[in-house]
Amino acid sequence: MAENAEILETELNVNREFKDTVFSLLLNGDTEAARLITNSFSGTNYPEGTEVVFKTLQNVFTKGRINDLAFVVDNRLIVLVEAQSTLNENMPYRMLQYIAETYKKLHARRDEYRERRFTLQRPKFIVFYSGDKEMDEDVLTLRLSDMFAPYGPADAVADDGAVDLELTVKMYNINRGRNEDKLKNCTTLRHYAIFISMVHEYRKTMPLEQAIKQAVVDCIDQNVLKEFLLKHEGELVNMLVSEWNMETALEVREEEGRTEKAKEIAKKLKELGRPVEEIEIATGLTVDDILRL
Repeated sequence: MAENAEILETELNVNREFKDTVFSLLLNGDTEAARLITNSFSGTNYPEGTEVVFKTLQNVFTKGRINDLAFVVDNRLIVLVEAQSTLNENMPYRMLQYIAETYKKLHARRDEYRERRFTLQRPKFIVFYSGDKEMDEDVLTLRLSDMFAPYGPADAVADDGAVDLELTVKMYNINRGRNEDKLKNCTTLRHYAIFISMVHEYRKTMPLEQAIKQAVVDCIDQNVLKEFLLKHEGELVNMLVSEWNMETALEVREEEGRTEKAKEIAKKLKELGRPVEEIEIATGLTVDDILRL
């Protein structure tokens, strides 16, 4: 079963290299939406007509996008945006890779060898969460430093709480009823959130593909992303099915990994002579699973 999940994940990851996500297909190139997202989620006040240049990373071999959105506003601020339907605590690490590659695209290699300091656009890292797992907070702050290994007894440097490298990502919950004060300022993003919420709702009673198709029909009827959905209806269903199936494959692999770890712990506890009832409580495995080890 684990092997099947791994194969499915690989196939879907390859597929994603060739296709955009629905989010990136909707927003890449929309300079006005980019400006409104920046103002609403960065606390800026860039006026209408401000220059916005998209710098989303492209895979040179497949022509697909590597990240969801990256754009420079007024040559001062670079905004990296990802849309997620899973609560991924590793986003700071991913954003670190994205911003490094984006800066390489923005600045000539010779700049780094100059004696005088050159100017970098200020980075802003945003994640929009629209998954069906509960996120208690409206905004979650993820820091790269939280991923660092702790100091050990052999470390020569005292742990004074300081870090030499930091990157902060703000994850905004855009599910129904969340962060509405910010979403109201950008119609395109708000409508995207409505569409995804509809899909989640219909998935409770319908197969995934049917749920997506029904959400498309209802959104068109309600004038939510109408032009976009009419233009991309065919490919959009396949894209969303691929995205959701990839996430399911990852969840399956993660769950199987936890089960294998629990079995390893249970086996060691059995070898130590611990009672089956105690092992059951400690690992969450059933009595039958423990006895078979």
